[in-house]
Amino acid sequence: MRNVIYAINISLDGSCDHTKFHPDDEMLEYFTQLTRNADTFVYGRKTYQLMVPYWPDVAKNPAEQTKADYEFAKAFDAINKIIVFSHSLASTEGNKTTIVRTGLHDEVLKLKQEQGKDILTGGVSIPSQLVELGLIDEYHFVVHPMVLGEGRHLFEGINLQEQLRLKLVESKSFKSGSVALRYLKQ
Repeated sequence: MRNVIYAINISLDGSCDHTKFHPDDEMLEYFTQLTRNADTFVYGRKTYQLMVPYWPDVAKNPAEQTKADYEFAKAFDAINKIIVFSHSLASTEGNKTTIVRTGLHDEVLKLKQEQGKDILTGGVSIPSQLVELGLIDEYHFVVHPMVLGEGRHLFEGINLQEQLRLKLVESKSFKSGSVALRYLKQ
């Protein structure tokens, strides 16, 4: 069975506002490797629209990018399938993306049972629902050394039936002072 991996940048106070983080080359390399180990993304509308068409466009213009940006963009663009859970998204970019209106639990269970690489998810809303459903296997948090005091927060409004226990299996410090923490569901 494939793993569902939740990867996100967060501040020390748990804010996940993507506009506040500016990953350096070292962090982009970390996310590039994570992306290369996956072949499917699961997003909500907002995260999808932040990622597409931005990263596919970066992949088309290597001369205008840093090497790290370009490598991440290539890894992102190589993903086979993007599933977007949305009630409001009318259309998508390219032929890799499928809009799903209902059935998060069943759709993700089906994806997990297919052959392939890891399944990545990001953002706040869909991953929070996946946590509630017990469908996330790994958590990759890149914690930035800042307190934002605003924005959406990690697991905001989550409703768990029982306490979620995680086991730290890896950590990596970056020159910027950020730390990547990898947890497995126990």
